[in-house]
Amino acid sequence: MKKTTLFLAALFCMMMQTVSTFAGDKLITPEQLPAAAMTFIQENFPGVAISFAKKDFDNGRRNYEVHLNNGVELDFDKKGNWDKVDCQYNPVPAHIVPAHIADYVKATYPGTEIVKIDKERYGYKIELSNDLELKFNKKGMLFDIDD
Repeated sequence: MKKTTLFLAALFCMMMQTVSTFAGDKLITPEQLPAAAMTFIQENFPGVAISFAKKDFDNGRRNYEVHLNNGVELDFDKKGNWDKVDCQYNPVPAHIVPAHIADYVKATYPGTEIVKIDKERYGYKIELSNDLELKFNKKGMLFDIDD
């Protein structure tokens, strides 16, 4: 039973590597990340190891995806500026959330935490610990709520 499980796990990993290779992803070492990305990780998630990192070539743009050992998923642009921070069930670092968004969430949804923040062309998309998704435009105005 153990051998079968191990074999299936190894097979699954190989298949996922093949799929990600065809999708334009390339596994990289943490040292290959832009300096700004490494600084962001060290400052905001001190002592948390990088599980794996990938260089992603979406639509001709180079991006980086980083998974930390504590389950946090991070996306960075080609210069190493954060694009998405997904802390799963834990709050994102408070200082990366624009003040107007933090104030709105605190006033409107007391007792909830921002667990994901994503920079978008229109502004920001955030996810709260109660599974609500809020979208803010570049001027900081809420324009959509999805549950």
